[in-house]
Amino acid sequence: MNNEIDYTNNPLHGLSLKNLLIEIVDHYGFDILFAYLNINCFKTNPSIASSVKFLKKTTWAREKVEAFYLYQYKSLPKVSSDQFSLPPRDRVIPDDQTPGEPAELSMQDAEQVRVKRVTKAAAYKQDRAADKRDNNRYAKHEALDSADSATEEYEDPWAKWR
Repeated sequence: MNNEIDYTNNPLHGLSLKNLLIEIVDHYGFDILFAYLNINCFKTNPSIASSVKFLKKTTWAREKVEAFYLYQYKSLPKVSSDQFSLPPRDRVIPDDQTPGEPAELSMQDAEQVRVKRVTKAAAYKQDRAADKRDNNRYAKHEALDSADSATEEYEDPWAKWR
């Protein structure tokens, strides 16, 4: 039995990063890419060459662009939870899923997505801050409890003479 995984149904299989960028830039343009992905290489002096250079060095940005290519440009259904943790190039696309037409994206839709992301990020930061406050509160109580137990164990012999 062969344990090799078949990636041939993945649209990224055999596609260079440069060709991927050329396809999506020709279809959407740098403005839409920046609006949806919020990666500065698509805003500040955008070019295919500089974007490829940046994306080759930056794993998180490359994976974000590859996921955009798969799920917006190729209109594949969202991945299963076990495939979600894998980088887009390592995902196995089931044989019954075929790429579709590119999604129609607009700047107005991008603004709605941006607002949704900002709201979600603010809620996440608020939750993290609350968790941190709770942890600090817990640590203070632990410190006070240990200080109380330390004073119970130690009694200053010169206390009466001061």
